[in-house]
Amino acid sequence: MTIYPVKGIRLATAAAGIRYTDRDDLVVIECQAGSSCATVFTQNKFSAAPVQLAKEHITQSMPRALLVNSGNANAGTGEKGMKNTVQCCELLAGALGCDASEVLPYSTGVIGEQIPVQAFAAAIPDCVKSLSAEADAWVRAAKAILTTDTVPKLLSRKLDIAGCEVNITGMAKGAGMIRPDMATMLAFIATDAVIEQAVLQKLLNKATGISFNRITVDGDTSTNDACTLLASGAVDMQPIKADSAEFAQFSTALTELMQGLAQAIIRDAEGATKFITINVSGAESENDCLAVAYTVAESPLVKTALFASDPNWGRILAAVGRAAVSSLDISQVNIMLNGVAIVTAGEPDPSYTEDAGLQAVADIEITIDIKLGSTAESVTVWTSDLSHEYIRINAEYRT
Repeated sequence: MTIYPVKGIRLATAAAGIRYTDRDDLVVIECQAGSSCATVFTQNKFSAAPVQLAKEHITQSMPRALLVNSGNANAGTGEKGMKNTVQCCELLAGALGCDASEVLPYSTGVIGEQIPVQAFAAAIPDCVKSLSAEADAWVRAAKAILTTDTVPKLLSRKLDIAGCEVNITGMAKGAGMIRPDMATMLAFIATDAVIEQAVLQKLLNKATGISFNRITVDGDTSTNDACTLLASGAVDMQPIKADSAEFAQFSTALTELMQGLAQAIIRDAEGATKFITINVSGAESENDCLAVAYTVAESPLVKTALFASDPNWGRILAAVGRAAVSSLDISQVNIMLNGVAIVTAGEPDPSYTEDAGLQAVADIEITIDIKLGSTAESVTVWTSDLSHEYIRINAEYRT
């Protein structure tokens, strides 16, 4: 996999000892003056102090830097947690020579613990000195933001826009507490294209809706979720305009990259042994399709059956039936499990055999196709199974 550096973007990491020992846990991402930034944040009412401050800062000015730490979420930490976040932004701003409002903070890790500001103070100066635009800096950063993840998630695209070479590179972290309500995890994506903020936000919202907002591991929306898209504008090109051919081309590449990162999160989900794609079509609305998809994707009974490679398709049927949809004509429901028809016209498919079902769920990758009617509405959601290992990881998370 080739990772392309993004002109106008520099990164650095440091082992600050925020929670972990002998590994990097602090990341600085610097963007050149004049860069644009688009963001989406968690809708969790207990959003973390860094989320609240980043949302405030982005309304004041475009950022010059992002400050990211792993191991401590700085969520549920009250007024002191907010003061600590402000202080950390001031520390980085002082080292970079910018205003504190030009720093966006991000944290991930254990909820309810105060962040050690002194660890930031000690690590930031050397971190800033090592800022680099090289591809290796992206690799180090993708590793530094991990918590229970087992592998970094990092993707890159190179495209030609109106004769100009443009790069898009992005990284994400997340393995548990994953459920879309904006962008369930942390993700940082950058491009060197020239894109004004309003257009960049439109691009991010569109791509997020069918990538990070289409994954679920356990149905839990984190307090710290955030996705940020930077455009340094370092390429000598005309700005990408909304709804232009160049906009469509960039949007396609961005969406493919973000869907790749989203799927990487599911493949690395805590304790996962299966990668599950759920396609739902034919409902009265997209929301109805999504309601069915997520009810199936988040059913513990469906997820444990798939972990056991047990074609207990009655669990899928029951999940479809209890989904909160505006209407459901059971006689129109068709369900297939990895290409094997299990329900046709709301009844057990007459050709189904248990042997066929067993073969269907034996694969590592499983697709569930659910047709609810004849409309053109359709959605895809990606999820994982539920294993003994998921329970062990989360039971032992703080020990």
